[in-house]
Amino acid sequence: MDTLSLILIIIGALNWGLVGIFQFDLVAAIFGGMSGVVSRIIYTIVGLAGLWGITLLFRRKNRAAFMADNHHDD
Repeated sequence: MDTLSLILIIIGALNWGLVGIFQFDLVAAIFGGMSGVVSRIIYTIVGLAGLWGITLLFRRKNRAAFMADNHHDD
């Protein structure tokens, strides 16, 4: 799930990069415009992946803190 989320986050970031630099929305171009049903589903899935990505950030911080605490116990 983590890997899939990261892939979707990267796809979303690249799409936003294209929008920002070239004013070209690749998802909309492939799936029928920003208001198309498939495009909206893709945007929603990428958004959910972004939310999942937030949990990755906190899990990594907690894991690093846990590892640091265990290292000092030696």
